[in-house]
Amino acid sequence: MERPISENARRRRAGHDHEEPSADVVAQALKERVYASFTGLAIVLVLRGHEPTAQVATYSLFIGVLGITMAGFAADVIAHLAAHASLPTGTEMRKMVRIASGAFSTAGVPLVLLVISWLGWMDLDAALLTAAIVYLATLGLVGYVAVRRAGLSWWMQLLALLALVVLGAIVVGLQLLAHA
Repeated sequence: MERPISENARRRRAGHDHEEPSADVVAQALKERVYASFTGLAIVLVLRGHEPTAQVATYSLFIGVLGITMAGFAADVIAHLAAHASLPTGTEMRKMVRIASGAFSTAGVPLVLLVISWLGWMDLDAALLTAAIVYLATLGLVGYVAVRRAGLSWWMQLLALLALVVLGAIVVGLQLLAHA
């Protein structure tokens, strides 16, 4: 008689060493990336109005997105402590770090653009404008994918996407007001 094997063993045998993330983990990771993208966008837009050096712009974006990333990580740890009355396990901590690093990754392309400007290979204003476009495209794509996955009729998808655009514009406006 063959003994039953666990789901994890079955995954390893099939070449799938890792578990697929749950919908909650995907949603949490996406949420953190959206926060970091809005923060990065606001920083880039404010920098465009203040005419900093490329070094200052690079440093400001790096520190700003790192700050929101660390705030999200700290919030996850605090929420876990409050909800579970214990520190996160190693597995839970790795998940939190993975989510936080994904949020920080939203600064990747914009930081590369600013470093290129720092090296003198691109005008700073063009780098900041391109970085803003990258952030807007990222947010737009995330919103579009989210609305498409919702299974709504085409006109409800359009309304939802328009609502997300309006909400995003309000968020950016408030962030610009706060940083101006």
